[in-house]
Amino acid sequence: MKKILIIGIVTSGKTTLAKRLSKKINVPWYELDSIVHHQTSTGRYKRTAEEQIDVLMEIDKNGTWIFEGTDRESYQCLYQMADTIIFLDTPLWKRRIRILTRFLKQKLGIEKCHYKLDFLMLKMMYKWTRDFEQNRSSFETKLKLYNDKLIRLSNDLNFP
Repeated sequence: MKKILIIGIVTSGKTTLAKRLSKKINVPWYELDSIVHHQTSTGRYKRTAEEQIDVLMEIDKNGTWIFEGTDRESYQCLYQMADTIIFLDTPLWKRRIRILTRFLKQKLGIEKCHYKLDFLMLKMMYKWTRDFEQNRSSFETKLKLYNDKLIRLSNDLNFP
């Protein structure tokens, strides 16, 4: 495993798995949200799809990587580039609880976040989750194209 794509919806455990796996196999990991929404000294801005792909290609030159994020049109190339795709299919009920828990932890300053934390963002996280479930069949169809390199995880991440 040299090029790993960890994909899943909000609060499925992508970042947790990426950090642990990165440490275990000594491969750098990248949050796709940070590539899409670039932080500069003047603030955060959204890169164009072309800029996002340029960043991905530049990182790919290093030879090994772990990318984690939700499914976006701008980085479909990662499905082909990855030698392993991990889909975190955490149960819906658990993701719903995690959304609220994360929001509360971030509001209390216990957990860091890179975005504007307000009730609109909380509402959007639930919306993205609902939208994913409503469109799950098309995502599952896409995943079938990569069955030979797909790992599906649906339980807690008891990864050492």
